[in-house]
Amino acid sequence: MGVDVILGLQWGDEGKGKIVDVLAPNYDIVARFQGGPNAGHTLKFDGKKFVLHTVPSGIFREHLINLIGNGVVIDPITLKKEITNIEQAGVAYKDRLLVARKAHLILPTHRYLDAATEAAKGKSKIGSTLKGIGPTYMDKTGRNGLRVGDITTANFKQKYEALKAKHLGLLKLYPAIDFDLAKEEAQWFESLETLKALPFVDGEYYINNAIKAGKKVLAEGAQGSMLDIDFGTYPFVTSSNTITAGVCTGLGIAPTQIGEVIGITKAYCTRVGSGPFPTELHGEVGEFLRKEGQEFGATTGRPRRCGWIDIPQLRYTIMLNGVTQLVITKIDILDKFESLQIGAQYQVNGATTNELPFDLCDQSITPVYEEHTGWQQDLTKTTSFDDLPLTAKSYVHRLETLLEVPISIVSTGPNRKQLIIKDTALVSV
Repeated sequence: MGVDVILGLQWGDEGKGKIVDVLAPNYDIVARFQGGPNAGHTLKFDGKKFVLHTVPSGIFREHLINLIGNGVVIDPITLKKEITNIEQAGVAYKDRLLVARKAHLILPTHRYLDAATEAAKGKSKIGSTLKGIGPTYMDKTGRNGLRVGDITTANFKQKYEALKAKHLGLLKLYPAIDFDLAKEEAQWFESLETLKALPFVDGEYYINNAIKAGKKVLAEGAQGSMLDIDFGTYPFVTSSNTITAGVCTGLGIAPTQIGEVIGITKAYCTRVGSGPFPTELHGEVGEFLRKEGQEFGATTGRPRRCGWIDIPQLRYTIMLNGVTQLVITKIDILDKFESLQIGAQYQVNGATTNELPFDLCDQSITPVYEEHTGWQQDLTKTTSFDDLPLTAKSYVHRLETLLEVPISIVSTGPNRKQLIIKDTALVSV
């Protein structure tokens, strides 16, 4: 049956959690393949709001297996908080939440290092979430990280102390910061018991055996494609591969197993933290988008920078990911605009282009905009594409034309039922 993929096409916060939750009943397994607690997937249903950082977004669907893959980095403290919230919601998860033994662990000293190095950068900060993600991936590639499977070994404490000692040595290179290591360690080891209570699996064998058995797998990405370590707006990126290629290394499957690639984009564009953002809006319009869209980070609470939708950027990530269908989220946030802008092309060094330059940080980029008439109607209760105002349908069709990929779903609000299935041939809910 293969593995279908859901991932964000912008700088994150595209609404992946809701779409995974909506599509999850069509699958047997939902698997996270990269990232860590720097991601925040928000789900709203039955009058409640949940934010997941590590647990896959299929956890609220009964009988669905959820796998935290080997490409994910796990902070036991964050995971315990998530599981506590899930338990309080009455969700039976214990036999449905699996953890790959090869997933790496975030230690308290990883977070200590993250905070110290970011503080030392001053004005050159990259906007880290300070969750210890970067230092953990550095230890992974440096071949001295700790993995989930290490927890069950006899010399786990020795391995922990050796890595901690390395980190404390590195911390001497940076100015002192306020970090209560003893308190954080005590909480970490206590939270480790919650992680140990979950079933550990050899994720690569588990997923491949499931595929052989005819199970349907949905791979869930974290963050957005423009934060990919190789192809994002470097150095303002995350520490993992957020694109489709990351599914193969993050779950242990062959490229031939990839099926549908469902790319998610907002009807406009946002970014948290530092880094280039060609279509960013400053002033009243940007502030209006932030207010209407409640654009504050699910993980950090930081206000998101807002701007018009960026076609060259989206065409770039569609190409990188091999996107087969698109989901447009938060179109309802544009309800009150009399006119909209679509960033259709770039002006770079006096030339018009559809391509992203090598380095967006050092290039002067001016978007070339198309104006589009707004609909000025409430779309939050619309459930059929045919019932959308003509100007809203025209906006969606124009995006399809520019991006050259069919749009299958249009989201009109944060809740499960606020959804339009535009193309039933591509997706069914």
